[in-house]
Amino acid sequence: MKPIAIARWLARETDALVFRPPTACTYNPLIYARRSHEAYLDRYARQGVDAILLGMNPGPWGMAQTGVPFGEVELVREFLGIEAKVDQPTRIHAKRPIQGFACTRSEVSGRRVWGWVKDRFGSANAFAARFLVANYCPLVFMEASGRNRTPDKLPAAEREPLFGVCDEALRRLVAWCQPARVIGVGSFAAARARAALGADGPPVMSILHPSPASPAANRGWVEQVERQLVAHGIDLP
Repeated sequence: MKPIAIARWLARETDALVFRPPTACTYNPLIYARRSHEAYLDRYARQGVDAILLGMNPGPWGMAQTGVPFGEVELVREFLGIEAKVDQPTRIHAKRPIQGFACTRSEVSGRRVWGWVKDRFGSANAFAARFLVANYCPLVFMEASGRNRTPDKLPAAEREPLFGVCDEALRRLVAWCQPARVIGVGSFAAARARAALGADGPPVMSILHPSPASPAANRGWVEQVERQLVAHGIDLP
């Protein structure tokens, strides 16, 4: 199954799941930002890559707006060369509007990831020849206050069906991409990749998550991640 077909399957399966309070609202950018997400996969998903870089789930000012993993608006438009109409989720949280490529907020995590790619690799195609950035879970979860709720905080009755679907989507993506390794961007993604892929899958490693909520990431994320990648056997240009 090719990446766009996997994304459409994952969109349908996750959209059918039910989440209850304290989750007040859920966004599925694989549906309302489908055009730009599929443009990203069509342009940059390739087989035989060195690694899949796997994040947790979309951020409110990144993939939630653009449909691209870690997709900070300006870098998706200017560096990745992707801009498309973004529709609206079925239900909108007043504190988390979806403005698509008109969004003027910059997501720190996405700027760190794609800014590093731009600075280190020079072009999106040079990076895509060796790596694919993806997310384990495609959904954004919000509490009534607008506070972000991460997938690991869901109750078991909601978490297990979600993880079952996301595990299967990751296995399908790995089967198509045939990466030499999977690198979790943060410990959660690495743990889920290990659980989903098992002993028969490619090696799973992890790097520091770029979230500004991480004190470690705020002390030179790029330098730390490059040391980790080299330690994992990745040759950087």
